[in-house]
Amino acid sequence: MFYEVVPAKMIGSSAVDFLTYSSELDLKPGHLVLIPLRKSKIPGIVIKKVKAPDFKAKPIEKLLYETPLPGHLLKSLVWLSEYYLNPLPSVAAALLPAGVEKTRRKSLVPQTPSSTADPDIPLNQSQKTALKKIRSSSTATKLLFGITGSGKTNVYLKLAKKTLTDQKSVVLLVPEIALTSQLVQIFERTFDRSVVLLHSRQTDSERHQIWAQILTAKTPQIIIGPRSALFAPVKDLGLIIIDEAHESSFYQENSPKYSATRLASFIASSLKITCLLGTATPLISDYYLATKHEALVPLKTKAKSTASAPNIRIIDFKDRTFFNKNRYFSTPLLKSIQANLENRHQTLIFHNRRGSAPLTICENCGWQALCPTCFLPLTLHTDSYRLLCHTCGHSEPVPLNCPSCKCPNILHKGFGTKLLETELGRLFKDARLARFDADNLRSETLDALYDQVKNGDFDIIIGTQTVAKGLDLPLLATVGVVQADAGLSLPDFTSEERTFELLTQVIGRVGRGHLNTAEVYIQTYQPDHPAIRYASSADYEKFSDYLLRSRARAKLPPFTYLAKLSLTYKTEAAALKNIKSYYKALSGVSGLFVSAPTPAFHERSEKGYTWQLVLRSRSRKALASALASLKKSPNLKITLDPPTLLSA
Repeated sequence: MFYEVVPAKMIGSSAVDFLTYSSELDLKPGHLVLIPLRKSKIPGIVIKKVKAPDFKAKPIEKLLYETPLPGHLLKSLVWLSEYYLNPLPSVAAALLPAGVEKTRRKSLVPQTPSSTADPDIPLNQSQKTALKKIRSSSTATKLLFGITGSGKTNVYLKLAKKTLTDQKSVVLLVPEIALTSQLVQIFERTFDRSVVLLHSRQTDSERHQIWAQILTAKTPQIIIGPRSALFAPVKDLGLIIIDEAHESSFYQENSPKYSATRLASFIASSLKITCLLGTATPLISDYYLATKHEALVPLKTKAKSTASAPNIRIIDFKDRTFFNKNRYFSTPLLKSIQANLENRHQTLIFHNRRGSAPLTICENCGWQALCPTCFLPLTLHTDSYRLLCHTCGHSEPVPLNCPSCKCPNILHKGFGTKLLETELGRLFKDARLARFDADNLRSETLDALYDQVKNGDFDIIIGTQTVAKGLDLPLLATVGVVQADAGLSLPDFTSEERTFELLTQVIGRVGRGHLNTAEVYIQTYQPDHPAIRYASSADYEKFSDYLLRSRARAKLPPFTYLAKLSLTYKTEAAALKNIKSYYKALSGVSGLFVSAPTPAFHERSEKGYTWQLVLRSRSRKALASALASLKKSPNLKITLDPPTLLSA
C-alpha cells in the first residue's frame, strides 16, 4: 500500500508538500509515522492512501502512535497552508511537538477525571443574558464584549462546565500563561484535574508527554495555553474560548504565519461548535464582523456591586503649570502618590514603551506630522532628515515651524520606564518600587512576584503593557499614565486602536470595588485626540464609529485586505533593486493597490537592509493569488493580514 505523507520538515529552499511512501500497515489519515528523508529520519503526517507511483517508493520506517490526529487538525493543516500561503511541511512541523519521534524516559502521571465535576458558578443577570445569547446565536464565532470587571470568566466557566457535561473538550487560549495566571488558577480550582496546561516554560520532553497524553485521553479535558494550544490533538472538541482576543500575540509572526483567532473560527465552523472571543477592547475588524453578523454579545455591568468608575483626569502636557515640580510627573499625580504612601495604598505608573520611536509633534499646540493619504504618523529618518510614511511611501521635509500654530518648538523625542523609575526613586526615597518591562533583565517577573505585588509589598509599580492587563490588585488606588499619546506616533494603521486598547485596559485596573475611591491621571500632548478622549470616558462605541470612518476613508481593514512583502539583503542597493522588481511585477495587477517601495520600520538589522511593499485589495482571494504567483526567494517574506506593519 502507498500513502501520501507531509514531512514535518522543510526540504531545502523549495517546499515539497507531499512525499509518497510504501507500507504494509493499514494507515489512516492523521497517523504519525517516521519516514526516511535523504540521510535523516523525520516525522510525517499521513494524508491519504494513493495508487502505486511510477517510481520505487521508500518504505515508512514505523508508526509512531496508534491514535491518529483528530480530523479538525488535518483540515487545519490544509487550511493554514492555503489561506496564509504557508508550505505544508512548515505547518506540519508547527502542529507537532519538538521531538515527537523520540521515546521519553519519564512518563507523566495519567490524567484522571475531575473530582469537582459539578462546580457552583454563580451568574448575575447580565451574565445570564450574555450566556443565553451565546447559546442561541447561529454563528459559530461570537464576540463577548465585556467591560473590565464584568465577569467574563464566569461566563467562560459556565460554558466549559456544560461542554464537559456533554463529554466534549474545551480549548482556552490565553495571550500568555504568565500574564493570565489568575484566570488559569480559577479554572484549575473549578475543574481540578480536567485542566491541562501547555506553555513555553515546559521542556520539550514535558510538552511532548502532555501532547501524547491529550492524544490518547479517554475523558474530556480543558486545554489552556497560548495560540499553539489550538494544535493540541484533542478529540471531540466542543468549545474554543479566546480570552483577551484583541492581543497581538495571537498572530504568529514566524513561519508558518497565521492568526490563531482566524484558525479557531475556521475550526469552530468546521465542527459546528462555538468559538468565543472575549475582550473589553475588541479589535475593530472583529467588532465590525460581529456587528455585521449579529454575533456581538455585550456584557456591560460590573460583576461586583461595589465597583464604581474611577475619577479620571486628563492633564495637558503642553500646560507646564502642571509640571512645576517635575518634568515627567504632574503635580496632581505626585500629590496622589504621596497620599497613597501615607494611606498604604498602591500606585501604578504606566508608560507605553512602544512610543520610544521619535515622535514629531508641536510642543505648543499638539500638532502631529501625519500622512495626507493614510492619516498615519510620519516617521523621521535622520539620515535624509525627511518624514516618511511606511504605508504608502509619502515623503516630505521636516517642517521648521508648526504648520498649525507657526511655533518653532517641534519635538522629536521620547522617554522610557527606566528613567521614570529613577525619577520616582529620587522623589519618594522611602517608597518600595518595582519595574516590569522587557528591558528589565532581573530574574523577578511580574508572574513570580504577583503575590508580593498583590499583598502590597511594593508601593509604586512601574511598567509597560505587562502591567496594563489582567491585574486585580486590591490595594491599587491610583493609575498614572505618563504619556498617553506615545503610541500614536508610530507609523502604523493600528496605532490609534492600540492606544485606545491600552488606555482602556490600564484604566480598568482600578475601580474594581476594592477601595472606596480610585483615581486615574492621563498625561498627554493630545488631550483632544479621539483615542484618548473616548478611552477616558469608556466609550468604545463612539471610538469604533470614529475609527471605522477613518479606516473606510483610507481604504484600510476591515474594508480592504492587507499584505506586506519585505525583502532583506546585505546591502541597501540590493534590497532596493529587488524590491523594485517586485513592485513592477505587482503594479499592473487589477484590483490591487501597491505602495511605493519604502524602508521597513526596522530598516537595518544584523541581516542587512529591509525594504517593503504594502498591498491592499478588496478581494483577499485576488491578493493571495497575486502573491502566490511571485517568484520565490529566501530573501522574501510575505505576510497576509498583518496585525501591524512595524514588525520585521
